[in-house]
Order: sequence, then structure tokens, then C-alpha cells
Amino acid sequence: MLLFRPVGLEELRLVYLDEMRGFPPRLPDQPIFYPVTNEGYAEAIAREWNTTSGTFGGFVTRFSVDDDYAARFERRVVGAREHEELWVPAEELETFNSHIEGGIVVTSAHFGAAYVGEAIAIPTPGSTDLALADVRHALLLLSELSEVELSSVLEKSSFAVFSGALFWAENSFVNEGMTDMARDLVLARIAALWPHATSLGLAGPSVVGRV
Repeated sequence: MLLFRPVGLEELRLVYLDEMRGFPPRLPDQPIFYPVTNEGYAEAIAREWNTTSGTFGGFVTRFSVDDDYAARFERRVVGAREHEELWVPAEELETFNSHIEGGIVVTSAHFGAAYVGEAIAIPTPGSTDLALADVRHALLLLSELSEVELSSVLEKSSFAVFSGALFWAENSFVNEGMTDMARDLVLARIAALWPHATSLGLAGPSVVGRV
């Protein structure tokens, strides 16, 4: 069964730290884990809800669970016909994760005006100092790094760059002095240098972290 789940930045971080293999345990007041069966429904939640609260970022994840196992869980329609969810009890989530086939990928990302993402520590050219940059300013600094310096940032700030790349791929930085072609070249450098790009769903010449 093909399933989708809209997540915020915090949940995406935990999925990433698990190498895109499973979702984090539910909190005590969250008795149900509910992925959805319709990508459009997941898109609407990520775009209309996740971008207006919390960290102001919404990400649509896609994954597959074997059909026989998925059939154990109740499907619920919570509104219009396309608003269908698979209701998985929280205590079943660890086992549910073990039935995910081929890992989890991010298919789209949406950002509110207040989104700042994860701060990235970036070496300052000609200095040993680090500049702490939010996602809206980091790309220009990354473009100035050597391959050795960029590889170091990827190692030390892995998730910040992963989530940052999703933002950079969706936005133009022409007003900051970077052409779209220059942006795409930086994203291509990131994808080429990342040791686990393919296994983490990062393959692609210009859109890192998406399929």
C-alpha cells in the first residue's frame, strides 16, 4: 500500500536521524499514528497547516507498506472522500515501521513566510571562524566554500543541509544576487559530495532530498 504523511520540521528531523526508515514514537497524548492514502490530502495538510504554526515548514513523505500487513488497520474518512487515513495504534508503530518497504522519501515541501529552518555552521573564507546562518542566508555562504569545506559542513550539519536543500530548491535567490542556475549548481555540488545521497533519497542533479 502506498501511503503519505505530512510532517513538520521536528518530525522530519527524527525520520532523517533514523536514516529515512521509520517514524518516531507517538507522544503520550497521541494514541494514533495516521498516514493518509491520498497524496493531495497530504499536500493540503502540509501546505495549509504545517506552514502556519510550529516551525512553519510542511513536508510530504511517501512510503509503502506491504498490503497484507496494512490491511490489518482501519481506514477512516475524516471529511471529504479523499480525506482517508490509515489508523495505526501508537503501540503498533515500531512494528509498522519494520513493514515499510524501500524507505521514506520526501516528495514535496512547503514553507511559510516565517520559516527559518535549521541553523547551519559555515566556515568563513580565510578564517577559522564559523558563521551561523539560517536557511535564507546559508546558500550564498555555501556557494563560496571549497569542496573540502562543503564536505565538512555536510558531515557536521547533515540534517540542516538536507532540510535546507528542500527550501533552496523551492525558492529563488535572485534578490540576494544568486541566479537560479547558480543555485542549481550549488545543489548539484551538495548531491555529488553526499556519501549517502542515494540511500537517503537525495539523488538528483538539482533537487536534493526529493524524488
